Amino acid sequence: MRIEVLIIWPNTKTVLGHIQYTIVMSGGSQMVLNATGVWTEVNYGDAPKYVAPKNNEIVIEKKDREILKKLALKILNIAQKDIEKEKKDLWYAHNSLKDVRPLILTDVENGWNEIITERDLECSGSLARRWEVVLRKEIFWGNSIKDDKPVEPIFELGYTYKESSLGVSEEYHGGKSGGSYTWSAPIKNLDDLSKLHFSNIKIDYKTTLHAFSIANDIFKDILNVRIRNPWWWSWGLTYDAVKLIGLQNLLIYFYDNPELLHKVMKFIRDNGLNKLDFLEKSHLLSLNNNSSYVGSGGTGYSRELPKEDIFTSGIKTGDLWGFCESQETGQVSPQMFEEFVFQYQLPFLKRFGLNCYGCCEPLDKRWHIVKKAPNLRRVSVSAWADPIKMAEFLANKYVYSYKPNPAELAVPDINEDSIRSKIKNILNITKGCVLEIIMKDNHTLGKNPKNIINWTRIVREEINKLYS
Repeated sequence: MRIEVLIIWPNTKTVLGHIQYTIVMSGGSQMVLNATGVWTEVNYGDAPKYVAPKNNEIVIEKKDREILKKLALKILNIAQKDIEKEKKDLWYAHNSLKDVRPLILTDVENGWNEIITERDLECSGSLARRWEVVLRKEIFWGNSIKDDKPVEPIFELGYTYKESSLGVSEEYHGGKSGGSYTWSAPIKNLDDLSKLHFSNIKIDYKTTLHAFSIANDIFKDILNVRIRNPWWWSWGLTYDAVKLIGLQNLLIYFYDNPELLHKVMKFIRDNGLNKLDFLEKSHLLSLNNNSSYVGSGGTGYSRELPKEDIFTSGIKTGDLWGFCESQETGQVSPQMFEEFVFQYQLPFLKRFGLNCYGCCEPLDKRWHIVKKAPNLRRVSVSAWADPIKMAEFLANKYVYSYKPNPAELAVPDINEDSIRSKIKNILNITKGCVLEIIMKDNHTLGKNPKNIINWTRIVREEINKLYS
C-alpha cells in the first residue's frame, strides 16, 4: 500500500512514508483535525472541523469499520474504471493549455445537505459518520453526478493542530446550520492595531498519527491514505480584512481612512507570508498537482509541478498552485483595487509555481491589473463578468474558468431550456479558449438532488454536440 506522507517519530524511529518532518509536540489539548474529523451535524458551509476531546481519544468501532470498508471498496471499483484515467489525462492536458474539450466540475457545497442526509448514514460513531460522508460524496460523484472530477482511490486526513488568533477576535451573530450571520469587527481605529500579532500553529502529532493509523488499518489494500492539510484556501487577504474592520468599513476606508486600511493590509500580508515560511520550513506543505481542488474551481493535475526534486529539498511554495481573489472589492475601482489590494497579493503570487485568480468578482474591468500576476494559469469568469471580453482577454493563454449562476439549481425543478440556452451561448463565446465549466456556491438544490445530475447531463450533451 502506498502512503503519501512520512512522519519520523522522535526517539522511536517510526517511519510512515517518504517526506521527513521535524516534530515539535504541542502542549495544548484542544486541537483541530481538518476535513476528516469528527462530524456531528449536516453542515457543509465550510470544511467540518473536529475539536479533539481532552484525552485525544479517537475511536472507530468494529461495526463502523466494516461499513467504511464496504464504501471504500465501492470507491475503488469506480476508480479502476478506464473513464477515470481518461478524466485525469484530460485535466493534465487542460491545465497545460492543450486543445481538449471543455471540462465540467461540480462542487455543490451546501447542497450536499440535500444529497447525503443524516438518515442516509449507517455508522454510529461521530468520527466514523464524518468519514462516511466523505466516502459517500465520492461515490455519488462517480456514480450519479458524472462530471469530469476523477474518482481516485485516496482517503485524506488533515493534521490535528491549533492556530492562534491574531490578538483580537470578531464576535459572530447568527450563522447556525449554514445560515446568514454578521459579526462585530474588533479593529476600530489606528490604536487598535497595536493589539495585533502574528498567528502561530502548533501540531498535535500524536493525535494526527493515531487518526492516520486508524484510517490505514481500515482502508489498507483499498484506498491510499494520505495527510494533506488545507492550510489555506485563498491568499486574497480582503476576507481577512473584513473580519478585522468590517465589510462596510473596508469600502469606506478606501477613501475615508486609507492609512488604517493600508496598515491592516500590510499586517495581513506579513502574517500570511510568515505562515507560509513556517509551513515551508516545517515541511508541512502538501502537493496540489493532483486531484486537489485549486483556485475557485478546477483540479490541480499538472506535470509542470513540482518545480524541484521534493525528495531532496522538500515541498516549497514554488511547487504548488497558488490562489488569490478579492470578492469583497468587486465594485471598487481598478485603481483602488491595485493600490489597496493587488500590491499586497503580489508577494504571494510570486511564490507559487502556477497561479489561479478570481472567484465571484467580475474581472473584466480589472484584467489589465490581474494579468500582471506571475505564473498565472487559471482565471475565474464569474456570472457577473462580461464573458465576451474575458474570452478576448484569455484566449488560449489561460484557463477560462466559467462559473454559471448557481441560482438556476436552487429551485424544485430546473429550467432545462434556459440552462441549455446559456451553455450553448458560453460555448459559442469561448471558441478557441481553454474552457472549464464549474458549478459551485450552491446553498441549496431546491431539495432536489436530481438538479445537479440533470444540470451536468445538459452541459455534457451540449459539449458533445460540438466536440464529439
